[in-house]
Order: sequence, then C-alpha cells, then structure tokens
Amino acid sequence: MQSITQACREQGWPAEVAAVIANRDQASGLQWAAGHGIPTRVVPHRDHPDRASFDTALAREIDAFEPDYVLLAGFMRILTDDFVRHYAGRLVNIHPSLLPLFPGLGTHRQALEAGVRVHGCTVHFVTPVLDHGPVIAQGVVPVREGDTEDALAERVLSIEHVVYPAVASWLAHGRVGLEDGRVTVDGVADRVFGLAPRGAAVSRGDEA
Repeated sequence: MQSITQACREQGWPAEVAAVIANRDQASGLQWAAGHGIPTRVVPHRDHPDRASFDTALAREIDAFEPDYVLLAGFMRILTDDFVRHYAGRLVNIHPSLLPLFPGLGTHRQALEAGVRVHGCTVHFVTPVLDHGPVIAQGVVPVREGDTEDALAERVLSIEHVVYPAVASWLAHGRVGLEDGRVTVDGVADRVFGLAPRGAAVSRGDEA
C-alpha cells in the first residue's frame, strides 16, 4: 500500500488513493495512511456474525468512496462470492507465489518443499475461485541453496514492491483490459518482472 501510494504521488499518475480500509484497527497501514492525508476506515470482522454480513459492511464503506479499483494488500480474509462479483473486473490482489502454483497459505514453505528453482508473486484479478483469477503480472525471484522461508519471503517481498505499483500504474492509466478471462496491457510487451542471476539482463516489464 505504501509503495503504491508513493509511486502514485511521485510519478504523477492520473489517480489518487481514495482510502485505506482494514478489518483490524491495529493494522500498521492505517496510521501511515492517516499521516499522509488519506482517509481511513476500520470494519472489524469480529463485529459481524458471519462472513456475508462483514462483506456487506465492507462493501458499504468501500462504495462510499466510489473507487474505480479495489486493491487488496495484506488483506487476509476470504471474501464471499457476492462481494467478489460486486467488484468483478475491479478487484485486484497480490499473492506470494507464481500462480497457479501454491495457492492459499504457506507459499514459501510449499515452494521450498517442492524444490522449485524460481518463486515469486502474482498480481491478479480476483474471482470467486480462491487465488485463480486472471493474471495481470508476475514477479520472479531465484530460490537459492540453503534458503529458509524467511529469506525467501524477504526476496519475494522485494519484487512485490516492484510489480504491484507497476500494475496499479497501468490501471490508473487505463491500459489494462480484461476479456473472456484474459488480460491485456496496452503498450506493455513483458508483464514478468524478475531478479536475474549475475551477468544477465533483468526484466522490468519494459514498455514496447
């Protein structure tokens, strides 16, 4: 959230972060957002008897700001199908794996156990099927000998801070298309961002 906000302001996107909304009042992003003049709201999930009523309250708060897109960042709640359909084509998430590999939780442990040589993150449109929405962009990092979950998580986080602001910029500039479950980005030839080995070129989602 901080990376997206800072990129939006520093790069002069034709957009603004309308609000930051969390389900926990102790979420660290709330204080940061408020300190940067961004409206914040808290919708505690524990105040609602079930997931559906929480999602209804959450949607009410979101819709009050009339956003073009809703970007999930560290929001660890499974959303109901009705909520997802309400924001169809406008709800975006970042997941710490190269989907469709390793959906759900514990992605870094799963990657190490599977013995894959690359890992990363995926920014995708959200659909009712968990962690399986149309892919907008991905970031790739190497899995190194002797890696721990923490070391791998830190490496993935570094590429997340590159990929998600890039995708948010494409959205803000109206360059992202979604049709029949396929994503296109006008003027962008490469939607894979990566940390390359020594001596190799590094892809940064260069524009055509």
